[in-house]
Amino acid sequence: MSRVNTKEIGVALLGFGTVGAGVVETLQKNGSLLAARLGVRPVLRGIADLDLTSDRGVSVEPGLLTTDGAALIARPDVQVVVELIGGSGVAKDFVLQALKLGKPVVTANKKLLAEHGAELHRVAEENKTEILFEASVGGGIPIIKALREGLCANRIECMYGILNGTCNYILTRMEDEKLPFDDVLKAAQAAGYAEAEPSLDIDGHDTAHKAVVLASLAYGCEVPLDKVNVAGIRGLAAADIAYAAEMGYRIKLLAIIRGGPDGVEVSVQPTLVEHTHQLAAVAGVYNAVLVVGDVVGTTLYYGRGAGRAATASAVVADLADAALNLRSGGRRRDLGTAHAQSPVPLRNPGDIVARNYLRFSMRDEPGSLARVATALGAHGIGIDSVMQQEAPRNAEYVPVIIVTGPAKDREIAAALAEISHIAGVTDRPTVRYRIEDFD
Repeated sequence: MSRVNTKEIGVALLGFGTVGAGVVETLQKNGSLLAARLGVRPVLRGIADLDLTSDRGVSVEPGLLTTDGAALIARPDVQVVVELIGGSGVAKDFVLQALKLGKPVVTANKKLLAEHGAELHRVAEENKTEILFEASVGGGIPIIKALREGLCANRIECMYGILNGTCNYILTRMEDEKLPFDDVLKAAQAAGYAEAEPSLDIDGHDTAHKAVVLASLAYGCEVPLDKVNVAGIRGLAAADIAYAAEMGYRIKLLAIIRGGPDGVEVSVQPTLVEHTHQLAAVAGVYNAVLVVGDVVGTTLYYGRGAGRAATASAVVADLADAALNLRSGGRRRDLGTAHAQSPVPLRNPGDIVARNYLRFSMRDEPGSLARVATALGAHGIGIDSVMQQEAPRNAEYVPVIIVTGPAKDREIAAALAEISHIAGVTDRPTVRYRIEDFD
């Protein structure tokens, strides 16, 4: 990569949506501040988008706008490319084009990184350039920089993340206002916190993309997205949130990343967290990531996980890094080694050990609970506590909550399959959620 002697670094912005407009606004607002701090000024050379007419709430010179992203990337006065298109279609093509030209890329695209991160890092390495992606996880929270730089002296033992503001908003309102899932989802959509088609968020896939990015950095290997165990919050019952609260827990959609001698666990699932734990206090649209290193111990990163301003802050921070590296004739050393050829060995989900919250709808007749307890015991599963709710008069079923002791996932699954066939106990599906003890 050639040294850039000018005091200006030319920037191509691909994607002029919410975050793209935030980046433009940030550069307009704090461009002089950046120049003073960096000794170099990032300057927009062009903005590529298919829609050049919609009002983004920020003014730009018409001559900056274009629909030809490829031509913009190839311009000799463009030294850095910012990709904010999203997805893994044309965005991937543009990112590869920039990297092959030796131009550093700044992106917020967690889907692209989760699905094609190894390839992108390899191409960047081959062309002696870099890809920066702070905004891909946690919005304005500097978790990527923490893993790549601040915690590089540590072996990462585990990470736990609340990484989707939409889901956290829904769970918070369900608990605080005793509202059903569908009602809160509609409110989140009306408030702009949830998409009209919310599957990516509420089914856990957005969180899974981010978990893969974090795990790749933490353990220095490719993490196959299709091997990650993912469950979302769709259809989660208000009753389970209330029962969990009564027992001293909150339910959070948690990304769990944990290393061990038999591999790495990477999973996303609704999880009971003790209400006194730091992550239980993360409310509304906020995100948080708890990281445990073998030297530093426990660290916590908290802030807005999405939105125009927070995400733009992270994008421009990466842009500043890229500009400094260009100015000095260098580039980032990739301590994450996310371009490694060998996938990280993932733990078999059936071997994961945890306590579990189980809600049974039992027939209101003597012996039902004893038969369930016997079936659990036959699979080596202990019972830590039982909570039985008083049923309405003449109700056929009674809600019974059992908190198990630590047990392997496959043992729990086998026990529940057996219980589902015990005559006279229940003919309704058992509700099951993991309890995380953060041991």
